[in-house]
Amino acid sequence: MSGPLPFPSRQPSQKAHPTRARAGRRWQGALGKGLAGLLACAGLPPLAAAWGAESAPAISAHSTASLISASDTASPGSSLHVALRLRLKPGWHTYWLNPGDAGDPATLRITATGALRGEAQTIVWPTPQRIRDASLMSYAYTGDVVLPVVLPMVRPVEPSAGRPPAAQPGQTPDGLGAQGLTTLSAHANWLVCAQSCIPEEGTFTLTLPVGAPRPSAQVGLFTQAEQHTPVPSPYPVSISPTGVLGVQGRELNRQSVAQAWFMPQERGRIGEAAPQALLFGPEGLALRLDPTADFTPAKPLSGILVLKAPDGTERALSVRATPLPPPMASEPSIAPSARPATEPNTGTTSGTAAEAAAGTATGGTTAGTATGTAMGATSPDPAGDYPAGEQPMAGHLAALGNGVPGPPHGGGESASGLFRLVVLGFLGGLVLNLMPCVFPILAMKALAVARMGQSERLHQKQSAISYAAGVILGFTALGALVMALRLGGAATGWGFQFQSTMFVGMITWLIFAMALNLLGVFVFLPPAFALSSSPRHGLVHDLLTGLLAVAVASPCTAPFMGVAIAGALAGPPATGLVIFAALGIGLAAPYVLLAFCPALAKSLPRPGAWMDYLRQFLAFPLLGTCVWLLWVAAVEGGVTTVLLVSSGMVFLAFAAWVYGITQRRPLHAGHDRDCTALYGVALLGLLAAMALLPALLEQAPQAGANPPSASGPGLSALPSGTEAFSEERLRALHNAGKPVFVDMTAAWCITCLVNERMALNTQATQAAMARYGVITLRGDWTQRNPAITAFLRKHGRDGVPFYLFVPAHGAAVVLPQILTPGLVIGTITPHDK
Repeated sequence: MSGPLPFPSRQPSQKAHPTRARAGRRWQGALGKGLAGLLACAGLPPLAAAWGAESAPAISAHSTASLISASDTASPGSSLHVALRLRLKPGWHTYWLNPGDAGDPATLRITATGALRGEAQTIVWPTPQRIRDASLMSYAYTGDVVLPVVLPMVRPVEPSAGRPPAAQPGQTPDGLGAQGLTTLSAHANWLVCAQSCIPEEGTFTLTLPVGAPRPSAQVGLFTQAEQHTPVPSPYPVSISPTGVLGVQGRELNRQSVAQAWFMPQERGRIGEAAPQALLFGPEGLALRLDPTADFTPAKPLSGILVLKAPDGTERALSVRATPLPPPMASEPSIAPSARPATEPNTGTTSGTAAEAAAGTATGGTTAGTATGTAMGATSPDPAGDYPAGEQPMAGHLAALGNGVPGPPHGGGESASGLFRLVVLGFLGGLVLNLMPCVFPILAMKALAVARMGQSERLHQKQSAISYAAGVILGFTALGALVMALRLGGAATGWGFQFQSTMFVGMITWLIFAMALNLLGVFVFLPPAFALSSSPRHGLVHDLLTGLLAVAVASPCTAPFMGVAIAGALAGPPATGLVIFAALGIGLAAPYVLLAFCPALAKSLPRPGAWMDYLRQFLAFPLLGTCVWLLWVAAVEGGVTTVLLVSSGMVFLAFAAWVYGITQRRPLHAGHDRDCTALYGVALLGLLAAMALLPALLEQAPQAGANPPSASGPGLSALPSGTEAFSEERLRALHNAGKPVFVDMTAAWCITCLVNERMALNTQATQAAMARYGVITLRGDWTQRNPAITAFLRKHGRDGVPFYLFVPAHGAAVVLPQILTPGLVIGTITPHDK
């Protein structure tokens, strides 16, 4: 069980609607029955291969589902082994009986009719994988998933006689119904998750002849599923009122068990993602679980206990822990040794076993977990990635490159931790005003500042408050969306929306419309207001400007932001929203300060003709941003995507031009029917652009289309000395004694591109890397890549850029988001040089 499991795994899913599959099943059934009739007329027995032991598949974008049978025939008085087979696309998973912190289990209902009858719906669940996502834990399956069901088969009984029906002319010799056929009808529902979670369902039909059992071509899948099904525990298991799971067995010692973990059958009784401290004693082992408010000490606890041997082999045991009475010593009767135990999933020492058993560890669990891995990698077992004593990814990330310590466990649940993250969020939002990807927002702010010279004082303050409200609303809404998607099982991070070609196209069109507005093609006002000699933008316009600022700023990660966002996403939702609001306050602070400080406002130039020229000039940075976004669209979806986005820009330009003519026409001829017609023409242009959205959505890259180790389309031409990132390659280089520089980037991240041009790809930096033998591993997060997402979260980050230097010996170093050649060279230079 050390490798990928050949049975169900948690993956995102969609509603399957297999029209072609239903048509295929109708043809298959008709052909099968016709052939069976011909065989019966010829006096020959039914031919099982005419129908096979697998139904027609239900195919969706994320999975291929079918109903399979272990036998080519159905036998009366015996049980038929049937299963739902799910072949999941890479990066997708589906859920166990207890999905964990998020998700829903698959359901399957099978009915047999015809020569034999039967019903079943109880799935024999194989052992799932554990998938950690930040502070959440899920139990799931990946790859080729087989969910078996045992279907009892009996003969139909005549109610009047209480016996099987008599044989009729044309029946098979055993007298078991028309042509001796049994039809299996099944309906299944399952949830698949990756970047999103999608419910899927399918209806399946399988026709089998009656006869002696005969193994089918799919019997090997059932054998594999059985090998991964937990067996009853040979050891007595108990659970204490404080949540310590005791397993009695003298052979369960440090020589036979390297790691152990427990997965409860019932959701909500223990903290699924909490560390489980492993303790050893002379009579066996114990796991300290994290009881929740729904934990009932007097109720047995059922689930799967997995024991992992030092050689990597795993044994899954089905256990039912007997509750211990609450007397004095309420722990299981296992005297823990005084040696420290290693927690699974962290590979870090968690205090002495005695301290854990006594419940003295911090927070009621265990102390001393690793700073890096505790953030929650999606890898089921990141421990052991590096040799003992040389784990650069675990425990060395407390001091970040920008001088700010990493987020505390729990996302800053304490008052001091929350205050620190709020301050970091505010500073990150403040610095975001100077980031290159926010330059279009600086343009809009400059126009707002210019307007303040001729506006009333009250309107200045109202405008600033509306803009700030839009920014704060945008940050909190985007943060809430990311948290909701993660709770639903999606592997999302900061800037995830720019991984969608449709979003890139829509934001390109919006910025292009803003540029046309600045050039005077049209104004963002209703016709009645546009006729005014000095039109003034309303508060709604300021609110929308704030929302646009957040949309354009989202692909950037300024200094301080990485720690704040990671802490926000790792903690409770309420705490996360407070931190995201602090980011918005920081981004809006300069404009608000200018509006509420008369001394600063008086320092601005007096209003004049220069304002019109500045307004038109600031359109060109926006047009430059459109060019950059077109390049991002080309990287993500290819030339077809660029063609669609460019066509939409043409339609929008036409609509804006006609709308601008309509706005100016009443100044000369008054409003007439021609104006109404022109408004209709402008609307048609807008609708023509919107009609391209479905085609843009079809250009979206499929999740998992690129292998996790691929550099991606945006990094197809890697510089000399740079390789595509993968954790396997990182481990191999580190074990070989090579220093490694990890560069996580994306085509839509302007900060990343500026760092590459100004710091990483300079002649001085490249010469230093060659001199010290540093290998650069570059990961491309332009498109969704679960492996990179997991790596980022393992190190407490939820967005790019992210830079990590792993020396040949010693602690790993996290660099800040803004790089300089001197900073990079100083980091990679060995201390003895």
